[in-house]
Amino acid sequence: MKKLFALILFISAFGIAQIPPGYYNAAQGLTGNPLKIALHNIIDNHTQVSYNGLWTAFQKTDKKPNGKVWDMYSDVPGGTPPYQFTFVTDQCGNYAVEGDCYNREHSWPQSWFNQVAGPVSDLFHIYPTDGKVNGIRGNDPYGDVAIPTLTTLNGSKSGPCSNPGYSQTVFEPISEYKGDLARSYFYMSTRYYSEDGSWTTSPATNKSTILPWQMNVLLQWHHQDPVSAKEIARNDSIYYKYQNNRNPFIDNPQWADSIWTTDNTVFINELTFAHSFSLYPNPASDNFSITSNSNNGEKSKVLIMDISGKTVEEKEESFTGSLTIDCSHWQAGLYFISVSTNRSRSNFKFVKG
Repeated sequence: MKKLFALILFISAFGIAQIPPGYYNAAQGLTGNPLKIALHNIIDNHTQVSYNGLWTAFQKTDKKPNGKVWDMYSDVPGGTPPYQFTFVTDQCGNYAVEGDCYNREHSWPQSWFNQVAGPVSDLFHIYPTDGKVNGIRGNDPYGDVAIPTLTTLNGSKSGPCSNPGYSQTVFEPISEYKGDLARSYFYMSTRYYSEDGSWTTSPATNKSTILPWQMNVLLQWHHQDPVSAKEIARNDSIYYKYQNNRNPFIDNPQWADSIWTTDNTVFINELTFAHSFSLYPNPASDNFSITSNSNNGEKSKVLIMDISGKTVEEKEESFTGSLTIDCSHWQAGLYFISVSTNRSRSNFKFVKG
């Protein structure tokens, strides 16, 4: 009902997404990493807004139907928010409690990308939010909180993560905006793919790569909170008025699954013969086999990570048919397996029963 309410408010004013004809032609028919690369090339080299220019841009990209600031950390869709901000007048400044002022929230924290130009003012992951709540969230990853240590006035939570793979403090926005933030992360991981040399690691990311535990949270949020009219209007506004690029995961939500949940093989050099691999059985409790389509004995690297991104096993093997992996000593749960040669890489999700 709340998503429907937002849709009714926006549909008359903004209509449907205005995707330029042919904008995504280069991505059609692709899946996995080739799709991510194609989308990166489409949305790359955007027009950069200055950091100070974000304040002015917010007046177009994050304006409620009533003219107030659309703050996802204080808004109550379909209800009465505890407070609302007026553009310019309520711009931070200093704050002590909720409702004092709004500032610029980097949903992907600045310390995770070393405050480099580009992402530091990229509107697709920066939102106007209450200064106090922004400070409460700090640099914590997003995640689900079962037992909050702090709950904000609109119901956002801070506390220990209840998602598998991470147990430290996370920030959980209200359900109506979880998908918005997930799609912001999908955009960041794609837009800055291969341009993250100076970025750092964090509890949720390795440079622009989202760690498995965090990705599983974001994909779940992505499905539970579908694209709203608010996001469509914001996407169009950023494209036409400011950055001249779009968030592909708002325009085509199915692409998140196509990139991050599909087992796939990437061929690095398609002009020469390259391996592809298969995995069976899956799930398994004791052992499973990785099988190659070739018996030529070429060495392959096997990398197995758990849901937190920790390496469980890493080895190089010469395949002459199949390789049996003993998983009997692993914890039950989800694992990510990459098998690569110098010409191809196959990626799998594996469930240890």
